[in-house]
Amino acid sequence: MPEPGAPEVPVSLVSLRVNGTRLSLRLDNRTTLLDALREHLDLVGAKKGCDHGQCGACTVLVGGRRANSCLLLAVACDGSDVTTVEGLAEGERLHPVQEAFVAHDALQCGYCTPGQICSAVGMLAEAAEGHPSYATAPDRLAADSSPGRGAPEPFDALEIRERMSGNLCRCGAYPNIVDAIAEAARS
Repeated sequence: MPEPGAPEVPVSLVSLRVNGTRLSLRLDNRTTLLDALREHLDLVGAKKGCDHGQCGACTVLVGGRRANSCLLLAVACDGSDVTTVEGLAEGERLHPVQEAFVAHDALQCGYCTPGQICSAVGMLAEAAEGHPSYATAPDRLAADSSPGRGAPEPFDALEIRERMSGNLCRCGAYPNIVDAIAEAARS
């Protein structure tokens, strides 16, 4: 409840398709996508880590691309498709990246895991579209590897680490995370 005499807070109606469900939210214009997901939709997979876009704990997919949801205003995402870690599974069947994280014990405390998984799904999609990373060796780029034509194969640990460099794990589960992503890339 605003204090008497306090200025009125600008509010907007925001339409999002979250994990396949179309939703309309009435939000303060300053609400981040992360806060909209966690506080208004009870989707708590994405975490507030640094709140500065530096740790990746808040990573979700917006329009199929990786995004730090702590940096995005929800109003700027109006009309967008948003996928959180909760929306990756198909019913009871986990997404292949989720399965690989479980199989490789690619987590310790689990705080960063939802962001790591969403980032891995996004990075594999980027690679499948032919987008190289800084670590992609020129000789691994086939002549027909332009965007939309498929990823250079196989992923090595250096390539995975470079593509995942925006996601931090304080527990140091990186070797298992890299192994899980490598397995998911092969499947």
